[in-house]
Amino acid sequence: MQVPLMDLKAEYEALRPEILEAMDGALDSMQLFLGPNVQALEQEWAERCQAEHAIGVGSGTDALVIALKAMDIGPGDEVITVGWTFIATIEAIVLVGAQPVLVDIEPDYFCLDPELLAEAITPRTRAIIPVHIYGHPADMDAINQVAAAHDLKVIEDSAQAHLARHRGRPIGSLGQCGIFSFYMSKNLAGYGEGGMITTDDDELAEKARLLRSHGYTSKYEHALIGYNSRLDELQAAIVRVKLKRLQWGNQRRRELAAKYDELLAGLPITRPAVAPHTTHAYHLYTIRTSQRDDLAAHLEEHEIGFATHYRYPAHTQPACRPYGLREAKLPETEKAAGEVLQLPLHPYLSDEQIEYVAQTVREFFG
Repeated sequence: MQVPLMDLKAEYEALRPEILEAMDGALDSMQLFLGPNVQALEQEWAERCQAEHAIGVGSGTDALVIALKAMDIGPGDEVITVGWTFIATIEAIVLVGAQPVLVDIEPDYFCLDPELLAEAITPRTRAIIPVHIYGHPADMDAINQVAAAHDLKVIEDSAQAHLARHRGRPIGSLGQCGIFSFYMSKNLAGYGEGGMITTDDDELAEKARLLRSHGYTSKYEHALIGYNSRLDELQAAIVRVKLKRLQWGNQRRRELAAKYDELLAGLPITRPAVAPHTTHAYHLYTIRTSQRDDLAAHLEEHEIGFATHYRYPAHTQPACRPYGLREAKLPETEKAAGEVLQLPLHPYLSDEQIEYVAQTVREFFG
């Protein structure tokens, strides 16, 4: 049996008529410049995130860059984040001219360890970017407490955590702003690139809207130097179709994760932990084992898709060498890099497929 890590084709087949109708409607109107679908999605996503504003942009990476720029963070400033993330988190800090400062993760949830924040803060620190990795929320209470004590901004990197919750509040509403990605592999996704910024800050929202569209204020007038980063109308139309099923999809992911937990119980692996007072979005189902590479080879033999995010953590990448990030002391990050493995998880995974995956993992461990 072949079991892909994710199955975009199965999702598309289920939604095909509605997606094609939405795309045809967008093209029929030809209102493609921040059109009605972008505007409607911004309102719908703001409501889901309990935020005053949602600003559609070209990608999750652009959302980070624009959020930082809207906060006037740039050369001479430091921004604290983690090495256990996709490189875009660090990349965005560098692209605005600021210096990334990395702290380690706590081992249970792979999120920024708030206990390490205070010692990383210097007079140049301006912001903290916690990453809600794999769909699990970071400890926002503790992070916000440190940030408030030092007058720091908090930007939630929520690219993998659509509608995850911390103490009943949606991710993306717990800092000065949140950023989301609609890349095709996300829980809520288009068929290309797209992103969103959420915030309650009127001034930040207005500046983000200017920055995403060349600083455009009126015909032939531009208030500031910005970017070409508008959310595409066709992608917005697709995302709006999928948004109707996001709650169902996330709940299905949680059910499948519980099934994995049951079927993999008793094996010498660490299954995903869920912190109290949190709702996990299960973008990925991540296990840990010291035999990760051998298990990966075994899964490949049996035609089961898997991933190893992040086998080579972002701060170890050649692109990050000029910024001195390799010297950061991140023992938990480096340990996790040799142990993590993601098993197939998506709403269209069948019970038969998940049982086959679990059986194959159990066979590996004898």
